[in-house]
Amino acid sequence: MDLTSWLQISFVCAMGAVSPGPSLAVVVRNTLAGGKRQGLATALGHGLGILIYAGLVVTGLAVALSAHPAVKTALTYAGIALLIWLGLGFAGIRRAGGKPADESEPPAPPSHRNGFTAGFLIAFLNPKIAAFFLAIFAPFIHLGASGQEKAVLAMTAGAIDAGWYALVALLLSGSGAMHLLRRHAQGIERAIGILLLLIAAGLVYRMV
Repeated sequence: MDLTSWLQISFVCAMGAVSPGPSLAVVVRNTLAGGKRQGLATALGHGLGILIYAGLVVTGLAVALSAHPAVKTALTYAGIALLIWLGLGFAGIRRAGGKPADESEPPAPPSHRNGFTAGFLIAFLNPKIAAFFLAIFAPFIHLGASGQEKAVLAMTAGAIDAGWYALVALLLSGSGAMHLLRRHAQGIERAIGILLLLIAAGLVYRMV
């Protein structure tokens, strides 16, 4: 693969990464809740999910999804379920044991592992990413493409994605706006939760 092709792919991957959506909402929420370390953990988890998806696409997942639509359907419903689960939690509706939110109860300490997992799942349980990578990789993959070329494509997508969300986490946690955002963290978290629920509702509407 020549440098021009790699730069073209990198640019498209960057445009896909910076587009707003549930992934950005999760990174922002986790950064506000757990600070820089949890935001970075979420970014790394998301980048890993993207890397794996990109790797699967260049090695034939797109063909499998086309041949077996049920696989795509199952992944789509799993992604919807994740958005609902996250949305209910962020909005303060879901609590352990089904108990209503108690605002007098101190929040649990942030878990960097949970941040990493949330970032990974929000990326991996999104079959639209397969279609995205199929579209951008198709002009650059040929039948004789080496394993090294395919690895470069997948690693480029994962690194750009993780890098963008890590930058978001660093900018949020390192700016004076962080204190203002934290003062309104509960309202922001609820707004993000409602946004995720609306996205899930939109996906369900398109599925039915």
